[in-house]
Amino acid sequence: MRKVPLYSSSDTRAKATEASRPPAVEPPAIASASPATAALPRRRGARFLPRRPWFAFTAGLVVAAALAVALSLRQEPAAALTQKDIDAAVLHTLQTKTLPSPAARAYEAVRPSLVMVRGQRQTDEPDTERSVGSGVVIVESGIILTNLHVVAGTERISLRFADGTESEASVVSVQPEDDLAVLQAKTLPDDLQAATMRSTGDLAPGDQVVAVGFPFGIGPSASAGVISGLKREFRSPHGKQVLTNLIQFDAAANPGNSGGPLVTMDGEVVGIVTAILNPSEQHTFIGIAFAVPIENAAGAAGLPPF
Repeated sequence: MRKVPLYSSSDTRAKATEASRPPAVEPPAIASASPATAALPRRRGARFLPRRPWFAFTAGLVVAAALAVALSLRQEPAAALTQKDIDAAVLHTLQTKTLPSPAARAYEAVRPSLVMVRGQRQTDEPDTERSVGSGVVIVESGIILTNLHVVAGTERISLRFADGTESEASVVSVQPEDDLAVLQAKTLPDDLQAATMRSTGDLAPGDQVVAVGFPFGIGPSASAGVISGLKREFRSPHGKQVLTNLIQFDAAANPGNSGGPLVTMDGEVVGIVTAILNPSEQHTFIGIAFAVPIENAAGAAGLPPF
């Protein structure tokens, strides 16, 4: 059988070519052909769409997406979480993740409020003598607590905040009986944070605490220990002053920690580090340090009692 051409029958050249050919002899009908098939007329010049695999593939994707949406709409809502599910998830996290220690969390909570305090004293020598201590921000307006012996007799006080901001400071008030001084910073960081203070009323020996500051100007540094005792008394090495109602603790403290915060595991300030016991002239920590309770320190700053 002669193939029907795939171009339009309106082409005149095709018509002329077809007319010049001798008439084709039709082959005899196949005996097995059905009468209905044989009777169908042949359409001349019919066009057939070429095969397009991408069309079938795209159509399949559309159908599959429609089926997926239909199935998702018919799915049952997710079951509510039970306490057992929550407990299992928490246990899995504890077994697979390393969590920060309580001391690390306490340090991070108070660190944005920590300040290095430096005092300059004029001497007969060409260079000035500098004292280095620590302080803690207790009011966002730049009110800072430190020890009086850190800034006493200084002609200039400079501060360095946790974000590196440098500022000069002035002494607002002092409380000599507790070796406390209140400073006001002249330049403030953009986002200064005040520490959270907590009453010492429920403190007990054995409670964990962290002392944060700049021992020997190094820091900020953290040391962890426990409350060793309450309502302690300390006499200065030369007997010039006696401090009472102190918190005794065994977290390492050294020169430079003076004025820094003593904080609980929640990062709340319960005292201002004031002194270390030195039975010798080495001025090194032997395991006994003292802090002024925060109630006394807050009173020095004119803050309301707890």
